[in-house]
Amino acid sequence: MDAAAMEARMKELEEKVRILQDIEDIKRLQKAYGFYLEHFMSDEIMDLFADRNDLVLNGAEGGREDLRKFFKNLSDLSQNPEFLHQAMQLSGIVDVSSDGQTAEGRWYSLGAVALPMGSGVRPMSLNGIYTVEYVKENGTWKIKTLKFHPVSLASPTEGWVKKERIAADPPAGAGKRGPAKPMDSEARYPSGYIVPFHYKHPVTGKKTGEAKHNALMKQKKEAPKDDKP
Repeated sequence: MDAAAMEARMKELEEKVRILQDIEDIKRLQKAYGFYLEHFMSDEIMDLFADRNDLVLNGAEGGREDLRKFFKNLSDLSQNPEFLHQAMQLSGIVDVSSDGQTAEGRWYSLGAVALPMGSGVRPMSLNGIYTVEYVKENGTWKIKTLKFHPVSLASPTEGWVKKERIAADPPAGAGKRGPAKPMDSEARYPSGYIVPFHYKHPVTGKKTGEAKHNALMKQKKEAPKDDKP
């Protein structure tokens, strides 16, 4: 292989490595979004978005401050230990543009939601698809648009299949295994506890706010209950 061919080959390999690194950075960005969304960590979520005025987050549009208000309006929910908004980022496929400055991604979302409402809590199972556009801003990947396309949203007691369509017979082999030993966890619902992140925020490089949130949840849990009817 002559020098020109070797140089061309090296450039080709360098480009492949760059694309692979971009994809890994974007996957980390998207997965962080899912963890922050679980407890509506609005500051951490908005720091994942680009600094521009044509952002989209489901039904909200505008700049980062416009989208931040969307979460701030729901901040009371996130301070309730019975609130949960788990949406796992699964089976992600990411395609980076030829210039390496934009990308698109598609993810399954599967999780559970618990919304405090009135004197109770409304539980739901969640299933849908995220379509996402990313931009590289000052060398760092950030989210430009994020849209959730719900596939099913149902009460866990009713499920997403109509009652008349539910098969009565259990699958073969069901019930032969003994019950699993329950696992202890500080994050067991309803606790509001956020399992500490082992990484800093992928955009800001700062430590995230779960310690402050967990301290607040602990205070609320230990606060004396109001005995008044």
